[in-house]
Amino acid sequence: MSNEASGANARSADAGPLGYLALGLTLLAYGLLGTGVLSGTSVGGASSLAHLVGGVTLFVAGLWQFRGGDRFSGTAFTALGAFWATWAAAGPAGKNTAGLFLLLWALLALTLTAASWGAGQLTRAVYGLLTVSLVLSAIGVLGDAAGWGKVGGWVAAVAGLAAWYSATADLTGGRWGKVALPVK
Repeated sequence: MSNEASGANARSADAGPLGYLALGLTLLAYGLLGTGVLSGTSVGGASSLAHLVGGVTLFVAGLWQFRGGDRFSGTAFTALGAFWATWAAAGPAGKNTAGLFLLLWALLALTLTAASWGAGQLTRAVYGLLTVSLVLSAIGVLGDAAGWGKVGGWVAAVAGLAAWYSATADLTGGRWGKVALPVK
């Protein structure tokens, strides 16, 4: 294969499904670990997954989307990749630091929710649920209210499922001769 042909494919390739798979799996792990339904686990236990899948993979997918001209997904994936990499690398932090971190990233998620308004209901749901999850998690941390953090975990898990569904629908769309998973 010539370098010219492989370069053309690289420029036209869409990393959106990869980004949404990485976001979905990371949010699902973060959310389920945050709910406490799995005994002997915590949100901190997801740090390796968050760093590699959520951080590195999302960041690379975002750069790829920028290269293809997709400002929205490029911004979303690189910014959220930075969020997950920072969260994983930061280690234990005081409650005020962790709460502020979550609130600041909730602002980013709110921006992404507003920017996704023309992208369809599923995309809006992913970023809207992410915003709600981060706000609830911040309330749980800042207010020493574990119940709010658990609710935030459930919301994050639902956001993760929505992102995962979006990627799966995109990857399977039309490959079976019909739309396998509808997205509106």
